[in-house]
Amino acid sequence: MMFSSNLDKYLHRYSVYEGYPLYGGEMADLDQIVVIPALAEKEALFHTLASLARNREDELKHSLVLCVINNRPSPFATTEDVRNNLETMMIMKDMIKGDLSDNHLAGTNITALAQEILARPLRLAFIDASSSGRELPRKGGVGHARKIGMDRALTLLDPHCHGKKWIFCLDADTLVEPNYLSALRNHFERFSPPGAVVAFSHRIPEDRLLAAGICCYEIFLRYYVLGLGWAGSPYAFHTIGSTMACTAAAYTAVRGMPCRQAGEDFYFLNKLVKIAPLGDIRGTTVYPSARPSGRVPFGTGRRMQRFLAGAHNEYLVYDPGVFAILKAWLEEFAREPGSSGNNLLARAASISPQLHSFLDRHEFAAVWERIRSANRRHEYLTRQFHGWFDGFKTLKLIHELSADAFPPIHMFKALKILFQQMNVTIAGILADNECRTLDEQMLILDFLRRGSFTDL
Repeated sequence: MMFSSNLDKYLHRYSVYEGYPLYGGEMADLDQIVVIPALAEKEALFHTLASLARNREDELKHSLVLCVINNRPSPFATTEDVRNNLETMMIMKDMIKGDLSDNHLAGTNITALAQEILARPLRLAFIDASSSGRELPRKGGVGHARKIGMDRALTLLDPHCHGKKWIFCLDADTLVEPNYLSALRNHFERFSPPGAVVAFSHRIPEDRLLAAGICCYEIFLRYYVLGLGWAGSPYAFHTIGSTMACTAAAYTAVRGMPCRQAGEDFYFLNKLVKIAPLGDIRGTTVYPSARPSGRVPFGTGRRMQRFLAGAHNEYLVYDPGVFAILKAWLEEFAREPGSSGNNLLARAASISPQLHSFLDRHEFAAVWERIRSANRRHEYLTRQFHGWFDGFKTLKLIHELSADAFPPIHMFKALKILFQQMNVTIAGILADNECRTLDEQMLILDFLRRGSFTDL
């Protein structure tokens, strides 16, 4: 009853799905929905759908894959993008009816994929956020598209189904394993987190330059989370859109997905973890694409573009010293959570003048006194501290430290130092601070993918 009440309030106040038509078949008995935003993804999307269709039949029967075919109005979307979206929707309409049209598949290489999908009990639907008059707002983007799909998913999850309801996020160019749906369900049923992130591995292209680019970027991503974990930050998790999952109740509790052109995954997970720690799903893996793209201001596609351009040294990363400062600050707070704001600020100054300056400019002492005046129980104070000093402020502090006291250093030197601080040994790897060859770098990436270091 509580969820139903919160759902009604959320849909009334915060949902954005109205005005975007939904096309699909039977919608009964759904307890989990996979939401996939797609912009000009006719080629990639059906590979993703086929990988989902290979999941267990008993999971497919209670799951819906909901694609949000989207673009912004001209001039923000090209004619080719809009045409690609239209062709995608025509094919999906045929698939939903169970009758593929040769005309719609003519000139494509997805006929076999479409037939494979139709041979399985995959339940498919899509939202039209692309046709004339139905486009995303001019300032819309992937965050808005995800929100449309996830908001609509709330209305489709069957309230009469026993147990909780879940919403999973994927991208149109991300492949999943045959146990994807069952692994996510099992994790949520066993541990009951409000949200979770799924293990990921970018697909490595055959082209050596592209392979080097994605290897470099993924090592950077894993290095950053590794540093946060060593520092003891509760925000030590990857923020990648295609790895996100949450309960329907948690989604409404944090007022849904942010409508951002990029970084919506970061801000959404930053909100979810303030409810309770996120789950870490390692029983299955999702495989994002490594393709270059300029659709969003930052992220994998943009980073790959930048790597190929060669104008920036992509092997420069945060100095491990920034994580040491963060670790010292979090431990200092944890020693005496009930301390006054001025006392904590003074102790921050003994750790780092840059840390003190950062906290002072963000008026930490005054904010902390307001928090202390409400409740001085350590559990409450700790939760409120990490609610204020969240993933975004953590990142801002790290940027500030990097701009001044700890300038970036070479990636593999940084990893070597961080592993030494963590007492992690990699025999035969990282003997060279530069790891010049791609094969050496792939060994590092493989080690990071296989390892579990956040508990060290």
